[in-house]
Amino acid sequence: MNWTSLRAALTTPAAVPETGPRLKTNLDTDLLKLVAIAAMLVDHVGGAFFPEVGPFRWIGRLAFPLFCYCMTVGLLYTRDVKRYLSRLAVFAVISQPFYVLAFHPHDWMVDRNWMNWNIFFTLFLSLLAMVGFKERKWWLFLGALFAVSWWNFDYSGIGIQLMLIFFLCRNHPKIGALLYTLNYLPALWGGYLEDPLALKLGNFAVDWTVFAIAAAPLIFLPTRSGLKIPKWFFYAFYPVHLAVIAALRFML
Repeated sequence: MNWTSLRAALTTPAAVPETGPRLKTNLDTDLLKLVAIAAMLVDHVGGAFFPEVGPFRWIGRLAFPLFCYCMTVGLLYTRDVKRYLSRLAVFAVISQPFYVLAFHPHDWMVDRNWMNWNIFFTLFLSLLAMVGFKERKWWLFLGALFAVSWWNFDYSGIGIQLMLIFFLCRNHPKIGALLYTLNYLPALWGGYLEDPLALKLGNFAVDWTVFAIAAAPLIFLPTRSGLKIPKWFFYAFYPVHLAVIAALRFML
């Protein structure tokens, strides 16, 4: 391959068919989003009120990979990715005060620090990076990757990593499932006995992020639930449930 053909390969947008199936993994995204927000709710209830009870947080590990996968589906099917990004940005800003009050009230009340960014910011930057990757705009991809990795975002750069697996393996679900599982396997020997959230097996501890592997069947095996839920429900659920958690914490 000469320099001209290499440059063309790096700058030509990734080919995605305009008609027919654009991926061979699960398209039942309303079901996946419902499972994701349920897992997120359990996780956040545990984080806010039962921080040392492992099962709450274990269940919550399903949420983020499912959200990342649904965004990958959106990247492939949305008619207007700029509008998609705008929605994420708007709800990130709306959710931020509720997120801080729900999970970092001390930072706000004592230090006036709002710099713990909620997951919508992570999802926004992850999708922005993938737009750069899909369209071969490497400055956009690297800029979003740097931002999400450098500042204090929930889940940091793992969102881009997961979305790359989902995007690149969209027509190869077996390979995608393998890479996804391998991504979390280090958690099997990455736990600490001192961590109250770790899975204890005698004198051995498994890091609790390993439970994200449980999301793999939902992602890589197609389902047909027929669920149809307004998209605004999923966007609104995040700030609303954070506001309720924040209010309960202040009352209790």
